[in-house]
Amino acid sequence: MRRRLMIMPRMITITTVITTMATTITTTNIATTSITTTITPMLMTTSEPAAVDASRGMNADEAAALYRLMTWLSPAFPVGAFSYSSGIEWAVEAGDITDAASLRDWLAAMLGGGSGFCDAVFLAQAHRAASAQDEAGLREIAELAAAFVPSRERQLETSTQGRAFIEIARSAWACDGLESMVAACGGGMVYPVAVGIVSAGHAVPLEPAIHAFLHAVVSNWISAGARLVPLGQTDSQRILASLEADVADTAKRALEASLDDLGSATFRADLASLRHETQYTRLFRS
Repeated sequence: MRRRLMIMPRMITITTVITTMATTITTTNIATTSITTTITPMLMTTSEPAAVDASRGMNADEAAALYRLMTWLSPAFPVGAFSYSSGIEWAVEAGDITDAASLRDWLAAMLGGGSGFCDAVFLAQAHRAASAQDEAGLREIAELAAAFVPSRERQLETSTQGRAFIEIARSAWACDGLESMVAACGGGMVYPVAVGIVSAGHAVPLEPAIHAFLHAVVSNWISAGARLVPLGQTDSQRILASLEADVADTAKRALEASLDDLGSATFRADLASLRHETQYTRLFRS
């Protein structure tokens, strides 16, 4: 009896700690079985609200936004993204990219410290200006984004894709205010600005728009790298999976950034896009 009286208070104390602090404690012998039996109902109770929230589903606006993002940023959307490598073709020829690991490192740098981050900032700023119907601000953003591209071929890449994106949106995804937003940009516009204003015009929330945009950009880079190195489909998917956290971090930084935070530190990638202009044998336009 004395031994039982000493164990029971100890079990109650451990159970209380687990309940209030969510701490995992491993015990031995009889105490393990007793504690597990005691706390199982509590764990089931705390998980019930999450199950209820998960079953709620999307409302009509959320479903429409998801459908449009999946369409606009799909590889099948005809903006010609498959024609461009953003300088990756030269990097492969120069020996900077030789396998899946070096491709992954190159893309992580481009994403977090180069054109990936800058384009995400321009998308965010264009989306906010278009949502606020700030035509003067939208023109300033569009002009800065066009001037920020480091090479002639990258300029061709992003302006051609931006123009194609707008033309298709006009034809198949027209919305109120789109024409005035396009006119405010003063004619030509680069790809991230085009995605930003069309997303804003359709009331697609900014955060998922940035995530979808970066996913599409990274997927296109990987597709180019896979053809050039070359890599198999499994390696390509491993690279995409490994960049998930990089995409999330870049999107978060871009959402919090202003135009004053723009900047690139991927000098080798910028040189690759410049040197691709005179590369003798080329499969891609950039």
